[in-house]
Amino acid sequence: MNDAKKIAWIIGGSSGIGLSSGLELAKAGFTVVLASRTEDALLAAVRQVEALGGQASHVVMDAMEQGDVASAAAGIVSRYGRIDVLVNSAGFNVAARRWEELRAGDFERVISGNLTGTFYAVEAVLPTMRTQRCGTIVNIASIAGKVVTTGGGVAYTVAKHGVIALTQTINMAECRHGIRACALSPGETATPIMAKRATPPSQEEINRMLQPDDVARAVRFAVEMPSRASVYEIVLSPTWNRAWV
Repeated sequence: MNDAKKIAWIIGGSSGIGLSSGLELAKAGFTVVLASRTEDALLAAVRQVEALGGQASHVVMDAMEQGDVASAAAGIVSRYGRIDVLVNSAGFNVAARRWEELRAGDFERVISGNLTGTFYAVEAVLPTMRTQRCGTIVNIASIAGKVVTTGGGVAYTVAKHGVIALTQTINMAECRHGIRACALSPGETATPIMAKRATPPSQEEINRMLQPDDVARAVRFAVEMPSRASVYEIVLSPTWNRAWV
């Protein structure tokens, strides 16, 4: 898929896994559209893509606002005529995660930021991908969507399990239209979300985690598979797994 006319929309594209995915897909020849809430960070991200010789643009939007997401998708289609890849990388967690400390408002925000926002983006691209008869959706889930532990917390664990289920429903319903979806579930990854933990990991521990570039390579793998092949799910873990050590 080394074609500069192919368009990849990266939500959460100004930092972390989203930015690394944008850079990786730009290397693969995609024009990338980076989306997040912060324009200054997006402009810096676009410059990084361009420094690699890639093509990029940006859109300021809130992934938790359905109107923002729908408007962003319409703008991309109006400008480029298509959306070939969607990477849903926006998400966050809160420090107060356990039942005894989690509040309803935080639960709702985490569900909205990680699951509902993913739905909004998928809903926004499906009509275009159906018309194209092709499209790849990569939803960044989490190891917390595969196993239930105390680390991710109540809301985040529920949300990421939901992302994996949502992804499979896309494959079930949309394969007839040439659309495929991958749930990518990384273990601990050195992104800014680590600072939200009640006990943030040490720098030594962060250095041994997955890095955003590692996850981005998995995104590219799923995207670059031949159109006849669909990677339903990828589970990626640090070799030095803190849960086991």
